[in-house]
Amino acid sequence: MSDNLTKQFLIAMPSMEDPNFSRTVTIICEHNENGAMGIIVNQPTTLFVDELLSPLIDNEASHSSSNTIHHHQPVYAGGPVQLDRGFILHDSDKQWDSTHIIDNDLSLTTSEDILLSIAQGKGPENSLIALGYAGWAAGQLEEELSANAWLTVPYEADIIFDTPIEQRWHSAATKIGVDVHLISNETGHA
Repeated sequence: MSDNLTKQFLIAMPSMEDPNFSRTVTIICEHNENGAMGIIVNQPTTLFVDELLSPLIDNEASHSSSNTIHHHQPVYAGGPVQLDRGFILHDSDKQWDSTHIIDNDLSLTTSEDILLSIAQGKGPENSLIALGYAGWAAGQLEEELSANAWLTVPYEADIIFDTPIEQRWHSAATKIGVDVHLISNETGHA
């Protein structure tokens, strides 16, 4: 198997025609001999975090001022697999019921308790909430990399948590000195 890509960004090349991945940045949360799993971090949906969390707040009798929701951030389309399931990427200051530690500064949680913590203002400092994930079968991602469908870039938290959504694709590529806008969609033949 090639290098482990856990905690690497996959940047879709301009030639990527799959509408699920065109111009995307995906953080790889797990990569092993069985395949890979990641979350797309630059495809916002029309749903916002505060809309998602409102029922949790209402259920917790949250009329106190300490539970104000200030998360008018989008919920992301994390990928085309399990679109009805939530995935929360966050910095790793705490663990919840179902937390997968990606590395010492990045985790992925799928349990509802983190949403309640976020709604109560007790969640992680940085988080991104996505519905669905991107998945690759054993060897599939390696084949796509060999076909030049993706660039790989080391993870930097600012791409997910600080860079405006519309700039993430370009900004992630510039981390390795690539301007994706200058890469042609055409392949040449000598």
